[in-house]
Amino acid sequence: MSTTDAVIVEPSPAVTAPDAATRPVLAVRELEVHYGQRRRRRRALHGVSLDVTAGETVGIIGETGSGKSTLARAVLGLVRASGGSVVVDGEDVTSHSPRQWRALRRRGVVQYVFQDPLRSLDPDLTVETSLAEPLLVAGVPRDEAARRVRAFLSRVRLSEDLLDRLPGELSGGQRQRVAVARALVTEPRGGIHVVPGRARGAAHRGPDLEILKELRDDGVALVFISHDLGSVAGVADRVAVLYQGELVEVGPVRDVITRPRHAYTRLLVRSAPTLHSAPADRAEREALRAALLHS
Repeated sequence: MSTTDAVIVEPSPAVTAPDAATRPVLAVRELEVHYGQRRRRRRALHGVSLDVTAGETVGIIGETGSGKSTLARAVLGLVRASGGSVVVDGEDVTSHSPRQWRALRRRGVVQYVFQDPLRSLDPDLTVETSLAEPLLVAGVPRDEAARRVRAFLSRVRLSEDLLDRLPGELSGGQRQRVAVARALVTEPRGGIHVVPGRARGAAHRGPDLEILKELRDDGVALVFISHDLGSVAGVADRVAVLYQGELVEVGPVRDVITRPRHAYTRLLVRSAPTLHSAPADRAEREALRAALLHS
């Protein structure tokens, strides 16, 4: 891909503003992530810049291998940046040690909502214990923790009757909502939540989109990761398109869908029948792919 095709988010003036209320919750600048040794180094991300503000949902779109998961892992401190920077809630976390990241997660500033909630819920802990655990670790008194647990269970539309149940006694949808509640129960101020979208053909379809919309309206910042443009269009304010590790297009969802600027984005739009009156035929898809290969 030619570098002239890349549409990169320009650094927001708010990044350098002293007013914390106006700065991005997440500011990624010229992020580079490389895997492997020098002779076998593989570039997973190159020059990625992106802002997310409080109350905003940004959808990250791209095919398998485009760099979506690597970007999420870099934001969560699970992979070290090879270059550039990641600033979360005003704190430069690019070179944080594992100890510093643990402290950040205990404050609930960065959370990940697993697509498969069984990965984040201890099978031996009841719903109440699982939701209260991050609060107690953060030093919240037990009475206040119990109040918050019930409030957040209601927020994700679950009954208090489930408090004594184990994850294995819940339906898949109920587990997903408990996982969302656990990620939010610490009520982080200006936190960022990374949410995987629905995987094609997966048994675990990811958090309910209506719940995500409500969380966004409550001021929660979300990074919604998917290769399903239809799902992203239903919840995101802006969409960022990753292709071969580069951010090739970003903008309001409606603009990206109706006036895609990059060939790969056009391919994604034309391949999503719910977003277009006529789905792309095979010849058109192949023509777009050929244009991408020679760009």
